[in-house]
Amino acid sequence: MIDLPADGLSRRAALRIGGLGLLGLTMPKLLRGAEISPPKWAPRAKSVIFLYQFGGPSHVDTFDMKPEAPDGIRSLYQPIATRVPGLQICHHLPEVAQVMDKVTLLRTVHHNMKNHNSAAYYALTGHAPPLDDIRLRDTLELFPAYGSVVDKLAPSSNGMPSFVAYPHTIRDGEVTPGQHASFLGKAHDPLLITQDPSDASFRLPELSLPANLTSDRLNSRRALQHLINQQTKMMEYSAASRGLDAYYEKALGMLKSPQIRKAFDLSQEPAALKDKYGRTTYGQSCLLARRLVEHGVKFINVYFADNIGGKSTTSGGWDTHGFDNTRMYPILDAYQLPMTNRTLPTLLTDLDERGLLDETLVVWMGEFGRTPRLNSNISRDHWPQCYTVLLAGGGVKRGFVYGKSDKSGAFPDQDPVRLEDLTATMFALLGLDPATEVHDVLNRPLPLSSGRVVQEIFA
Repeated sequence: MIDLPADGLSRRAALRIGGLGLLGLTMPKLLRGAEISPPKWAPRAKSVIFLYQFGGPSHVDTFDMKPEAPDGIRSLYQPIATRVPGLQICHHLPEVAQVMDKVTLLRTVHHNMKNHNSAAYYALTGHAPPLDDIRLRDTLELFPAYGSVVDKLAPSSNGMPSFVAYPHTIRDGEVTPGQHASFLGKAHDPLLITQDPSDASFRLPELSLPANLTSDRLNSRRALQHLINQQTKMMEYSAASRGLDAYYEKALGMLKSPQIRKAFDLSQEPAALKDKYGRTTYGQSCLLARRLVEHGVKFINVYFADNIGGKSTTSGGWDTHGFDNTRMYPILDAYQLPMTNRTLPTLLTDLDERGLLDETLVVWMGEFGRTPRLNSNISRDHWPQCYTVLLAGGGVKRGFVYGKSDKSGAFPDQDPVRLEDLTATMFALLGLDPATEVHDVLNRPLPLSSGRVVQEIFA
């Protein structure tokens, strides 16, 4: 482990940071907040861009191809060389191949959740759900999103939101859990943007004052609310009210912030750079993520799609086994792989050229991989037992592969990585001790992660 220098964060300062989050606790009589000890991990990353690929990309058709496997297992795609000697990826990703020298691949991530919502919750929080069920419902008993944890324990101090999520709320039938602060309280929910960044009229109505409402009038309304709140203290002040009050206080500050408006102003970006990212919702969302990193946002969730996908070849996520009597490959060829090939390398290169990549951890992952064996539709089904996660920047090695899957890509062969291990590693890279405890709605002390920090990938 890496200790902070002697002048690092003091226990008093750490406790003060944790105390600030108490305004957003949703059950004040049961939830006592985080008990924070001095970090044991020196921060390597200042920000995280979490590129969530809802639906589950096929690892054997992208970053862990098995060209020597027999028919029925090996990809219908061909492997191509990359800038890393001996490392091959899918031939539909030639631009990605040129930035693999900036990347670490974890090829042995695994768990046992086979349904999208339960597996996605696991991927978005690092904690296993209580059951593997497509009907897993979002409740305050479930764990918070990574960004909400960061907002609770190490919030931004520069006037910017700590956690921003866009451009969707994702769901597979039910809304997928793990997208908000849960038992940490609404004060730590993300700034959620559901407008399309590729739209010419993209703006943030959440951050715009109505035409007839001045800042003075807004302040008067807040004074009135505080008066009402004083009256309600005669009765039991509900946890929900406290959480909402803290949330609105944060939103009020954002309403008045030119800095935040500037960060979200994509009109400041050159047309040529917008073209490089791709004039798509996902492409412009990734460009916006780079702007937010520049302005000091700590955790950014970018959702590839709002749903798992299905029979469309022009929209949706990576769930590519929904085609009847045909193959999964048309949607990969026409949509997911071309978009990935355009946007991912542009983001990594843009960050690197601006000197931001070394302090920005980029995570590209879905909730699981795909079966090594093709099904009767020449497609692949859900497979959480082994899949690949791509990391770049933020203190991880460049041009590195950690872990080895077996000969068909079905199970880890060397150096398995649990989702808990990935979670612990992300927190450690941000300087947060994974052993730090928070208390849930039942007042149980729970660590941020029970996983092992994968120090072998640290630069």
